[in-house]
Amino acid sequence: MDTINSEHIDAETNWVGRVSKRAFSRVEFTAYLVLGGLLAIVAAIGTIGAVMTLAKAAADVESPLPLVIAIDRILLVLMIIEILHTVRVSFHEGALACEQFLVVGLIASIRRMLVITLESSQAQDSGPSAPELHGLFNSSMIELCVLGGLILVMVVSIFLLRRNAHAHGAETHVLKR
Repeated sequence: MDTINSEHIDAETNWVGRVSKRAFSRVEFTAYLVLGGLLAIVAAIGTIGAVMTLAKAAADVESPLPLVIAIDRILLVLMIIEILHTVRVSFHEGALACEQFLVVGLIASIRRMLVITLESSQAQDSGPSAPELHGLFNSSMIELCVLGGLILVMVVSIFLLRRNAHAHGAETHVLKR
């Protein structure tokens, strides 16, 4: 009698597992679809904004500020596109690709370095007092060094992931769910 009950319970558990897996897969599919669409819209709007900023930079060749802002916007769009690519890979392969996250982090770190450099040059041009300028310089240098180290770690990580994937003849940098 216990065998019949345990088989019945196992069958119900398997059925519940299959139904819940199917339901969660549909929710996940819908979420990826919506997120992908939203990211595509954001990328399109960001591209238009970057083009407009680049046109302003071309008109104002005297000041480097518009060009740095244009580069910042272009890198932001590139980050969004990389995130969209990550969503697409996750959607099709049912896995997360580590390398795309590292690339997004790399682009974000480079963007931050550009912003710090721009803020530092703007502070020097505006002429704050010497102690304020010294404090800003010190904090900027510390942040730039940390970002430089972070960029180095991410580049080495990407290199190691690719080398490992090449050595194993497969994409070992993909985390299966």
